[in-house]
Amino acid sequence: MSKSDVIVIGGGAAGIMAAYRAGQLGARVTILEKTSRLGTKILISGGGKCNVAHDGPLEEVLRAFRKNETQFIRPACYRLTNRQIVSMMTERGLNVYTRPDGRVFPLDQTAKDVLAILVGYLEESGVEVRLDSPVVGIEAVDGRVTGVYTGEPPEAHSGYRMRNAERKQFWPADRVILATGGSSYPNCGTTGDGWDWARDLGHSIVPVRASLAPIYLNLEPSRVEFSGVALRDVVVRARQGGKEIARWRGDLLFTHQGVSGPTALGISRVVAEFLPGGDVSLEADILPDLKHEEVLARLQSVSPRSRVLPVVAEHMAERLAAALVSDIGVEPDRTFAQLDRKSRNRLGEALKGWKLGVVRTVPLEKGECVAGGIALDEVDPQTLESRKVGGLFICGEVLDIAGPVGGYNLQAAFATGYVAGESAAR
Repeated sequence: MSKSDVIVIGGGAAGIMAAYRAGQLGARVTILEKTSRLGTKILISGGGKCNVAHDGPLEEVLRAFRKNETQFIRPACYRLTNRQIVSMMTERGLNVYTRPDGRVFPLDQTAKDVLAILVGYLEESGVEVRLDSPVVGIEAVDGRVTGVYTGEPPEAHSGYRMRNAERKQFWPADRVILATGGSSYPNCGTTGDGWDWARDLGHSIVPVRASLAPIYLNLEPSRVEFSGVALRDVVVRARQGGKEIARWRGDLLFTHQGVSGPTALGISRVVAEFLPGGDVSLEADILPDLKHEEVLARLQSVSPRSRVLPVVAEHMAERLAAALVSDIGVEPDRTFAQLDRKSRNRLGEALKGWKLGVVRTVPLEKGECVAGGIALDEVDPQTLESRKVGGLFICGEVLDIAGPVGGYNLQAAFATGYVAGESAAR
C-alpha cells in the first residue's frame, strides 16, 4: 500500500480525535477500522444519547480518576479540555444541556449526531478511512515502527493475531497510533487486540478487570421479577466482611441478573477488585439525606392507623416496597399501631441499608469500559509516545485508564487521542 505519514488503528473516540488532529496539522492520515463503521461504542454510549463530557472545573474532573491516572492524563486534558470538547460539538450544531450531576448530553439529538459531527471533522482534515480493515500486527525494526499488517480475520470480532503471511497486507508508516480500545462490548470490535501487539513490542499490560459494568447477584427467584424496576436517588454501598469498600449515589436499575444503572456502574470497578478476596454484598440507602435517627423519628410520627406498605411505597415501587417489608418479617397490611419497637427499628435499618444480595460476578464484557491495559509509566504523558518503541503513540482505553460513570472516559479518550495525533503529525 502507499505510505501514510500516520496510521491510526481503531476508529473509536480516541482514534477519530487522533486522526482529525494529525490531519488538521497536515499529515497524510489513514484510519484502519476492523468493523464496518466508525464509532460503534459512541453510538451506544449513554443509552444512545452519548454523554459527551463532564462539566465543571477541569481539576475537579481530573480528581474523579485515580491518582496515577490523573497525573498521566492531566497534560492531555489541558491541551483539549472538557469545555473545548463541548465547543467542538456545539459549533457544529449540537444542542446540549448539563444535568445537575455535571453530565453533558445532547438536548434534542442523539449519539448519531455526535458521531456525524466527528466524521465531519475527519472529512475536513482529509483523513482516509478504511473500514473492514482489521489490523493483525504492528511491525517494528530496531526499536521503531515501520508499519502495520491487515488481513482477513479468522472469524468475526475475535482475536486477529494471524500467522498466515499470504493473507496479510502491509501498510508502511513510521508513525502509528494505537487506539484499539479495551475489551468491553466485544461485539463492537473492542476485543483487546491492542494489548497483544503492545506486549509483543515490549510493553507491560496491567491485568484487565471490569469497570462501569453491571453487577450480577446471587438472586432468589422472587427477585428476578424486579427486572426493569428502578430505585431513584439512592446510595448503594458495597461491603466485604462488614467493611464498606465503595459507595455511589444515583439511580439503581434491577435486572434479571442483578443490578445496573449509574450506582452499580459507579462501584463496579472496586467490587471487581475486591471480589477475589471474599464475598461482597450490596445494600441500598433509600433515604440518603436522612440520618438513621431521623428516619426512626419519621416512622414514630406516622399515623398509627397507616398501613406499613403504602408508607414504604412512598419511596419506591410497590413491589419493591413489599419485598423490603417482607425481608424484615413484617406483614405489609399491618398498621403502625401493630408494630413493636423492634419492628420499627428493623424497618428504619432496612430503609437506610436494604440488603440487595451477594455479588456473583462483575462481567467484564458487559462494561462500558475496562480497567487495566498498557502500563502508564511506559508512555510519555506529554506526547503519548511509547517509551518502548519509537513512532508508536498510544491513546484511549487501551491504556490503563478507567474513569467513573459520567462522561469522564470520553474526556480521557478525546484528550489523549488529540495529543497523540498532534505529536505524531509533528
